[in-house]
Amino acid sequence: MTSSGPLPGSHPPAPPPSPDLHGRTALVTGAAGGIGRACALRLAAAGAEVRAADRDAAGLAELAELARRTGGLAGTVIPHVLDLTDLDVAERAAAGTDVLVNNAGLQLVRPLEKFPPDVFHTVLTVMLEAPFRLIRGALPHMYAQGWGRIVNVSSVHGLRASAFKSAYVAAKHGLEGLSKTAALEGAPHGVTSNCVNPAYVRTPLVEKQIADQAQAHGISEDRVLSEVLLKDSAVQRLIEPEEVAEAVAYLCSPQASFITGTSLVLDGGWTAH
Repeated sequence: MTSSGPLPGSHPPAPPPSPDLHGRTALVTGAAGGIGRACALRLAAAGAEVRAADRDAAGLAELAELARRTGGLAGTVIPHVLDLTDLDVAERAAAGTDVLVNNAGLQLVRPLEKFPPDVFHTVLTVMLEAPFRLIRGALPHMYAQGWGRIVNVSSVHGLRASAFKSAYVAAKHGLEGLSKTAALEGAPHGVTSNCVNPAYVRTPLVEKQIADQAQAHGISEDRVLSEVLLKDSAVQRLIEPEEVAEAVAYLCSPQASFITGTSLVLDGGWTAH
């Protein structure tokens, strides 16, 4: 016989405490919107001083105002305008970071033979080479204090491929390998490195992608969501950015100290096929 709930008179177990990041500095890239914005607010709620990095100055200003108006933030959100294609500046920006969230990304949906080489180069620069440089800049401080958390926002496309997304898939697959290498090297120093792998998240990046997908597949935009984006998902909805941010926060918690070198998949069953 199995129990479907707590015994009469008993109390359900209390949820684990929120990660206490008071005194910690977190750097979140791509923080002006979507997943990055949600991560910046969630880590600030846990007490961190969050360097919210993005090249979108207006979006960062909106984030700072949102943080100011949001009650219950134990930490702070500090806007930091940063162009990740300037790799030297990116590496310097990561100095002194306790928590690094590599989130920034971009997407273009095109067949391989029509994919612009300059865009391919930019995607790999922002989504693979920049994370390498940010990790490189953050590790000396993390190693010196014997503690650090690296969370790389990957994707189901870091584990599986889809047609027409050569640059994005290549970058995310590379990020998976980079994350695992950082985990192996960082373990003796108290530094964990993991990927979070969502499927399609309700972000401006995905909303823009719908039009590209409609053109690539030759179908209407109305059919893209059900027939392309969510076709292989058991849970038929988009993920909310806050759900991804909660997974990122969990990987920074004491309960996750033994989790490193892995990928936390949030895909509604997409990869279960």
